[in-house]
Amino acid sequence: MAKVLVLNPPFVDDFVRSARWAARSRGRVQRHPDYLLIATAVLEEAGHTVRFVDGAALNLNQPTVLDMAREFRPDMAVFHTTTPSIYNDVDYARAIREATGARTVLVGNHVSAEPEDTFRIAAGAVDRIVRGEYDLVLRRLAHSFDDTALDGISWLDGGRPVHNPLPPPLDVDELPFPAWHFIDPRWYRDAGKLFPFLTLLSGRGCFAHCTFCQDPQVFSGRRLRMRDPRRVVDEIEYDLRLFPWLREIMFETDTFGASRSHARGVCEEILRRDLDVTWSCNTRVDMDLELLPLMKRAGCRMLMTGFEFGTQAALDAVRKGTTLEQSIAFARRAHELGFIIHGCFMIGAPGETEESARRTIELAKSLPLDTVQFSGICVYPGTELYAWAREHGVLVPGDWREWVSDTCEQVTLLSYPQLPKEKIDELIDRGLREFYLRPRQIVKMTVAVRSWTDIKRKLYGAWSYLRYNVERLFRRERGGGGADRTRGRVGTDDGPTAG
Repeated sequence: MAKVLVLNPPFVDDFVRSARWAARSRGRVQRHPDYLLIATAVLEEAGHTVRFVDGAALNLNQPTVLDMAREFRPDMAVFHTTTPSIYNDVDYARAIREATGARTVLVGNHVSAEPEDTFRIAAGAVDRIVRGEYDLVLRRLAHSFDDTALDGISWLDGGRPVHNPLPPPLDVDELPFPAWHFIDPRWYRDAGKLFPFLTLLSGRGCFAHCTFCQDPQVFSGRRLRMRDPRRVVDEIEYDLRLFPWLREIMFETDTFGASRSHARGVCEEILRRDLDVTWSCNTRVDMDLELLPLMKRAGCRMLMTGFEFGTQAALDAVRKGTTLEQSIAFARRAHELGFIIHGCFMIGAPGETEESARRTIELAKSLPLDTVQFSGICVYPGTELYAWAREHGVLVPGDWREWVSDTCEQVTLLSYPQLPKEKIDELIDRGLREFYLRPRQIVKMTVAVRSWTDIKRKLYGAWSYLRYNVERLFRRERGGGGADRTRGRVGTDDGPTAG
């Protein structure tokens, strides 16, 4: 049996790796490393000795992480990667390899999309890359690292990258529950969630063909694989036994209601067991609205919903597969039933203009939403949108480090002749101001406060967003600058050309 270190590497303070957009969010959200902890549980279940370290959530520094590694002395070290932090992540692999002699393995969406460039950056510091779903592949590597025939791995043969075929999609019901015993849920904050909360994945994959969404295109695939509802509710009960003080379970499945039978099965199982649990989930506006009353009865509190755009042309440009009429009908019905609705909106679809972006802002204001987020559309390697943006010369970054700002905040990634980056930034800020500073919205959010915990959540969110704006204003007055993103950077390499 092997000793395996699984590291969610530190980068800069408050950097969140496990979100769909790896960055320091405006609200200083920190998300649970659920996928990594499922893989960790797979390794433990196979009999390996595992040490998991969430350096990102704890804002650890490299000397501390290296001390942990030297004390543990792993045979194999696994590192989660993201696009903006890839140089940092490779540097951690190199440093831990030098300190312990461990074999190094990189996982995550970025290396799945860019394995050859990662090997180039690593310059010998990385032994294996696991592309796509890594849970079972890591188990095989821990048993037999030198087996170069394993499906799903990329490796170097005399300096030449070799990419083995991907294995078939795994059976999600065979996966164990996440190894939550390595973390404390109170390390993870989100002003929109009841604190403390825990995430749960009720399935993998997505049936939709959105051009911007990275997970289905490089990790989980475009075939929906939902877990047995009884297994999902077993996990809820396990979580509540482990952390009885949890206030909410967040279903981080990309689209909880995508499978009508699965969503109905989970809700009916919660009700059959008479569980007193509050939960929230991610949804699409084209879900079966007849499910909503049942979800409400089963304890669902909030719907995190991808409305995305306020024009049909923009929705079609990214192949969202929904209509404006569905957006309106969904919001009205969910509001009638008393759900909290968080709306996700983007600006910058192919063909976007200032007028169409304004219509997105107006749609957000017209719907009965409780909270919203606006961002420039995210463009990650491995997606159809990324390939399109490079082909048409509208991708702003020229280096992986530029996927975030100098202080690792989310940053606009596309710039069009008719809608330049600066205008997209202005429209994002305008959307947030116009939504939240309406008297009706201020009153609505004030009335929604029911407890001291609610007050603390709202204050945390407001303070985080205020701090973000103050830091941005300060940087603008100084003409740029900010936090040092070079901490852990590999040498002086200028990095890959992404544009």
